[in-house]
Amino acid sequence: MPQTRRSKTRKTPRIGLALAGGGPMGAIYEIGALCALEEALVGVDFTGLQGYVGVSAGGFIAAGLANGMTPRQLCTAFIETGRGRRDAIDPSLFAHPAWGEFAHRAASLPRLAAQAAYRYAFGRRSLLAAAERLGRALPTGLFSNAPLERQMRRLLQAPGRSDDFRALQRRLVLVATDLDSGAAAPFGQPGWDHVPISRAIAASAALPGLFPPVPIGGRWYVDGALKKTLHASVLLDMDLDVVICLNPLVPFDATHAERHRVLSSGDERIPHLVEGGLPVVLSQTFRSLIHSRLELGMKGYEASHPGTDILLFEPDHRDPEMFLANTFGYSQRRWLAEHAYQRTRADLRSRRSTLRAALSRHGLDLADGVLDDTKRTLVGRRAPARNRGAQTLRRLDEVLDDLDRALVARP
Repeated sequence: MPQTRRSKTRKTPRIGLALAGGGPMGAIYEIGALCALEEALVGVDFTGLQGYVGVSAGGFIAAGLANGMTPRQLCTAFIETGRGRRDAIDPSLFAHPAWGEFAHRAASLPRLAAQAAYRYAFGRRSLLAAAERLGRALPTGLFSNAPLERQMRRLLQAPGRSDDFRALQRRLVLVATDLDSGAAAPFGQPGWDHVPISRAIAASAALPGLFPPVPIGGRWYVDGALKKTLHASVLLDMDLDVVICLNPLVPFDATHAERHRVLSSGDERIPHLVEGGLPVVLSQTFRSLIHSRLELGMKGYEASHPGTDILLFEPDHRDPEMFLANTFGYSQRRWLAEHAYQRTRADLRSRRSTLRAALSRHGLDLADGVLDDTKRTLVGRRAPARNRGAQTLRRLDEVLDDLDRALVARP
């Protein structure tokens, strides 16, 4: 049942942005989607919102926006990276081996091996139980957080920007998880705003197993998505009119997927996910877990904050391109950003009526001329053009989807 929304009482609507994580692929999706939203949402300035909350890879995008970087500038920094550019955020920054962690753990191996031998010989422990102590010598992460933290510090210390939460004109919250307590750590909130933004970004993106926990003030922090997917409640508690949410990771519906034997990226489509092996199965499992939690959270938000319009944007569950994308190749990043940009535009068209109704309550609108412009691109490279009949059918699907949503939303 549609929630009762408060009538518009402010001349300028209060808007917030919540960005979930998803690694390099998620960041690329969010940048492409934000570029599409920036063009299409009339009256929304993504560098002048009242609040930003970022989790994991969404953290450095939120930090960039709060520092006045437009979605297009973030696209230049993250997607159109060039050699020698000091402001480039190359996805390869996520893949530097954690040599320091490896060395630290290796140095503890002789001591742990001696303890395990002693427990087995004199502690009446089984060999397996004694050997469990050797698990402490395993690295807590494969990749180092340091390169990303250094590059974000360099980016945020440029003229006109700040690596200090307290110096920002807008509220920025980057959420990590306290490893020892499991509690959320809202860096940027009062009492949590003394930490450099670049350090908070590294902590929020420290996915256990891939990146070592980040030490801050004698505590150790890991990925903020362990607690919640979006942490949008940080913004909802600010009494905002509109909260825009982006979530890059959705489970893939292979049973209703688009039937392309070969993807636009050149990879072959996987008709059954089990054929993709362990990486694909684990990806689908992880996506399903975090998305089910997001769905519950969104229902709770709508019930607890009926006066706020919450607009969620996600990839299409039937889109194999987003699910199987590889983000570390330069040309692939450009293609994936373009794909996210075009798909978000298509999503806006298919939800035009319901979105316009929500936006109009706050003096906002959709730019129809922008959405209907078939020649718009993000990085000058679109997916291979479909034949005229397929394009017509796709636009008809968008119109029918829009009509269906409008009828369902009617009281």
